[in-house]
Amino acid sequence: MKPAVTIVILLIFFSCSKDGFITSPDASLSTSSDTLAFDTVFTNAGSITQSFKVFNTNNQKLKISSIRLAGGPSSPFKINVDGVASPQITNIEINKNDSIYVFVQVNVDPTSSTLPFILRDSIQINYNGNNKWVQLQAYGQNAIFYKNKIIDKNTVWTNTLPYVISGSIKVDTGKTLQIEAGTKIYLHADAPFLVDGTLIVRGTKNEPVIFAGDRLDPDYKDLPAGWPGIYFGNTSENNLLVHSIIKNAYQGLVVQSIAATPDPKLQISRSIIHNIYDAGIIAINSNIQADNCLIFNCGKNISLQYGGHYRFVNCTVASFGNLYISHMDPVLSVYNYLPETTGSPTSPLNAVFQNCIFWGEGGSVDNEIVLNKQGSSSFEATFDHCLYKAKDEIPNATFISSIKNEAPMFDSINISKNIYDFHFNNHPNSPAVDAGMATPFLYDLDDKKREAKPDIGCYEQ
Repeated sequence: MKPAVTIVILLIFFSCSKDGFITSPDASLSTSSDTLAFDTVFTNAGSITQSFKVFNTNNQKLKISSIRLAGGPSSPFKINVDGVASPQITNIEINKNDSIYVFVQVNVDPTSSTLPFILRDSIQINYNGNNKWVQLQAYGQNAIFYKNKIIDKNTVWTNTLPYVISGSIKVDTGKTLQIEAGTKIYLHADAPFLVDGTLIVRGTKNEPVIFAGDRLDPDYKDLPAGWPGIYFGNTSENNLLVHSIIKNAYQGLVVQSIAATPDPKLQISRSIIHNIYDAGIIAINSNIQADNCLIFNCGKNISLQYGGHYRFVNCTVASFGNLYISHMDPVLSVYNYLPETTGSPTSPLNAVFQNCIFWGEGGSVDNEIVLNKQGSSSFEATFDHCLYKAKDEIPNATFISSIKNEAPMFDSINISKNIYDFHFNNHPNSPAVDAGMATPFLYDLDDKKREAKPDIGCYEQ
């Protein structure tokens, strides 16, 4: 009987050893990342939550003595280990060949700095007498925060700090908001920029004024529809955008009705509108003058509806199908009625396009210009020294010295790397080079002076 008892004891011993914890300092442990980096985090606004995994690659359980923030409770970073939120979590068990998640968030307290500042800390993982470290880094930024803000007096925004908007922002009727060069405006998903008065934006080539969504983390900063857009209401007038960048919105600029003054309701010069989910510019029976602008990769780049008065000079309007925006609609569509309203009335249309490019690739669009006329209202659409893509003849249009279906030969378009360079510097034989006509607008998007025979599009070679 004694041999049998010995066998049973040995089986129990080996079973316990196999199912027990590995205590050797040579035990292996790995993490899915050795550094977590957070993009700009605004003060008083928490970051997204990032995470990494801790792997036990041993054939026995591993007990981690502690996972702790080196900065302790005063650290701007917060951690959560498998549902336990604390600066230090002890005695964490990981089954053999298993893993756990560590979640990390950062909250930035306001400081006196007007410049971005760096926040650093580290997470220590202690096991079997060993230490493994994961580094943490974030860029903090003080900001001016507005929620459901109404600008009811003439106001100037400076570039000292960025503006972060939630709820909405509205420029009241009869009031003017001026925005200085270099100012950055970040808007939440629920925050349209409403202009019932006047918006004056005076950026420069080196310090443009930027309108973008407030999600700056890598998974969201390049996504369209991150914020609603800029809306110029019926009472708005005398708006000016110079060297502005509008990106990643649901709709870029929506301009409604003709202003009471004889001047264009919106003048936009040397500006960029891109990565807009629905439409870069929607105008409804309005009056817009645009020069040397780049409008690219929008669901509908320009949609002019229910007539109005428009002049676009030296603009590049282009779309390339990519992961974010499907190129399914023409880059330019013009209507003298409301296309989504059954039985819509019509209104006179006068639209002039000079030295403009209308081009698209990577989709199912044959004609990048579509003009739709109904009823007996006057309809005048002139394309003077333009370059455009179209399979068919474009009805209701007058073309003067224009170029059809010749690729503009942009410098570099690499969709997979999100590179879109619409210059012609590397392609002096582009059909757009020296193919334009002289206009009163003497400087291109780079503030480069136009030659006597200007190039077509927003850039001069």
